[in-house]
Amino acid sequence: MLNRAWYFIAATLLLASPAAAQTGTLDKIRTSGVITMGYLENSAPFSFLDDARQPQGYSIDLCRAIASGIRAQLNLPGLETRWVALTIQNRLEAVSSGRVDIECSTTTWTFSRQALVDFSLITFLDGGSILTRAESKVARIGDLAGKRVAVITGTTTEKVLRSTLSRRDIRAEVVTVGNRAEGLKLLDDSGVDGFASDRTALIGIVLSTKTGHSFKLLDEDFSVEQYALALPRGDAEFRLAVNRVLARLYRTGGIQPIYDQWLGKLGPPSLLLSATYFIQGISE
Repeated sequence: MLNRAWYFIAATLLLASPAAAQTGTLDKIRTSGVITMGYLENSAPFSFLDDARQPQGYSIDLCRAIASGIRAQLNLPGLETRWVALTIQNRLEAVSSGRVDIECSTTTWTFSRQALVDFSLITFLDGGSILTRAESKVARIGDLAGKRVAVITGTTTEKVLRSTLSRRDIRAEVVTVGNRAEGLKLLDDSGVDGFASDRTALIGIVLSTKTGHSFKLLDEDFSVEQYALALPRGDAEFRLAVNRVLARLYRTGGIQPIYDQWLGKLGPPSLLLSATYFIQGISE
């Protein structure tokens, strides 16, 4: 009798599983008529607020394309895109808790983070670097011995920077800050000798300030950062919808005008980034 009861329960669960698998972010979007996207306000040229207080940037445009693709997939011409400002410290929690459906900025894909959220296809490749004042004699990471280096707390950059300094026995003091604007100000005020962050983001923040000529980047990077969009963990249907849009952009060349608008002044995509686009241009 017990065995029969067990088989009945197992069969019931199996029959119910397809319906359960269909519930998730796409169903929430279909029901609410809203897709909620998180962003950072000071991560130019990937994610920032313009003068009209509207989100702009490379990652923002990717997410706008994704919203358009989901609008078409769900046949919801009136689908609203709602933007939610996040911080570097709470962006993953916002995705895992369901406060936002997708996070559109400069999040590096790591296995430890994938225990909390899922990730889209890779959207950009960058490297951790260090910004110094123009008059500084610091030319390479080894020159930071005995000096102070700022880094944003809770980032992969902080973790890799500390590891690099330890591995190379460079005795530098690491000073944590809350965001890139805070790190740049500390550097500008001579509170630290360097500010570590992703190279492209450092270029973006320097280009956006009137004192950009006062800084320089080291020639040496200390990490590779694979950016991807953070998604709800375990939601295969939503991840498929997101990746389908990104793959189409990569496959058709639709990524090029987005790159040119936000990153073109830095030169064409690197060979590695071009290969990343090409490899991820997965066909239908």
